[in-house]
Amino acid sequence: MTLASDLILQLAPLAGQAFVPPRVLTASDAAGVTVSLYCHSVEVLGCALEGVEMHVPRLTGANADTLKQWAGQLCGRLTYLLESLNPIEFDAEQAQVLIRSNPPATNANSTRYYEVLLSTLGNGRFVLRRYEAASGQPRSLAALNLTYEQLEKLIIDLCDTAP
Repeated sequence: MTLASDLILQLAPLAGQAFVPPRVLTASDAAGVTVSLYCHSVEVLGCALEGVEMHVPRLTGANADTLKQWAGQLCGRLTYLLESLNPIEFDAEQAQVLIRSNPPATNANSTRYYEVLLSTLGNGRFVLRRYEAASGQPRSLAALNLTYEQLEKLIIDLCDTAP
């Protein structure tokens, strides 16, 4: 069983439920790669997440070029989200890459965007969240709404592109 199918199976019996604080569902493989979903609610066709995290132990201490490669591959594959993603900041000293929606979704009152952080610190880490910033206000977490099909593809793409 893959990490994606394992997590989708964990979500199925939770349909119709909401969680405060978010319920964390986790799956790991034999190599120690772990994917965690922070679930706000689960419905018949999909779920609302606070975020998705992935830990890839083999990336601990990897160099900046490895992160740049991962960022490029991810941005090329995550085309099914609401906005395109592009790397915006490479920090070799902190061993991190910041990726954001480009352009973000905007309306008259707010801006919404995805943010991905890739890091070789803390056991090789991927974090995906969605944020909203109302005009003149600090940003806050927004629901990351995904169908099960999108979520499964996301997890597969994360696993396939991890160096």
